[in-house]
Amino acid sequence: MTATTMDSPPTWARRSQFRLATRALGRDKVAVVALVVLVLVVLAAIFAPLISPYDPLVGDPAQRLLPPGTPGHLLGLDGQGRDILSRLIWGGRYSLSVAIVPVLCAGVVALVIGMTAGYSGGRLGEAVMRVLDIVFAFPIVLFAIAIAAVLGPGLLNSMLAIGITLVPYMARVVFTATVQEAGKDYVEAARAAGATRLEILGKQLLPNVLSPLVVYGTTLAGLVIVLAAGLSFLGVGITPPAPDWGVMTSDGRQVLLEGYAHVATIPGLVILVVALAFNLLGDGIRDALDPHKQTGGGS
Repeated sequence: MTATTMDSPPTWARRSQFRLATRALGRDKVAVVALVVLVLVVLAAIFAPLISPYDPLVGDPAQRLLPPGTPGHLLGLDGQGRDILSRLIWGGRYSLSVAIVPVLCAGVVALVIGMTAGYSGGRLGEAVMRVLDIVFAFPIVLFAIAIAAVLGPGLLNSMLAIGITLVPYMARVVFTATVQEAGKDYVEAARAAGATRLEILGKQLLPNVLSPLVVYGTTLAGLVIVLAAGLSFLGVGITPPAPDWGVMTSDGRQVLLEGYAHVATIPGLVILVVALAFNLLGDGIRDALDPHKQTGGGS
């Protein structure tokens, strides 16, 4: 049996599993709604120059703090007379970038670390996991704040701080999945067929390790949305006057007690809805990858 012959059944099986997972995800109405919400938010951010009614950085001090429903300003204006809806639309570019880019970059690094350590085992695997255990001793929020404070505020520094914080958690997921898969028959068959280490890692293990990582990464994106907003709120993330959702919430707290709650609550609700959508989509993907749910056998 050649390596090529051996590879064909798993490839077809993975394609079939993907179709089943897609159908299962389509039956999950909550996950579909969450996906639609995220797609709309992403599209709004991409096409912000076309759909934004006003410049998000230019305000009219004579109309500051006008409430939602003001003619021409659906969600009202903030403390500097800037249109809140326009700032929310443009802010999606910052907030989604800080949520998605670090998760993707941390996921790539986690794949390298987790798969190498999980497949190698022995002292290397043990050493990697002990280092990760040390990092786990620090709460993720405090760890991110500490790194961001050292690097300084800014979009790129916020991405870097959050990405560094996520690597240990994602690497642990990859490590665990790799250890579980490495002992299965299809990996042993690949070794017997003469497959190299890289072929086993890339062709055999990677497709099966990606599934739990995608689920975890999607859920993490919801947490990162809140975390990035928190960094901006504390002044160690994206800095004003950028229309970041966390910056908008921070700006709103200054007039919150003056009776202008909409300035802070509207971006806060957007953060909540988008973070919840990521979490619900992650749950939907997890269920869709469950063989029992794919065949309708799950509860």
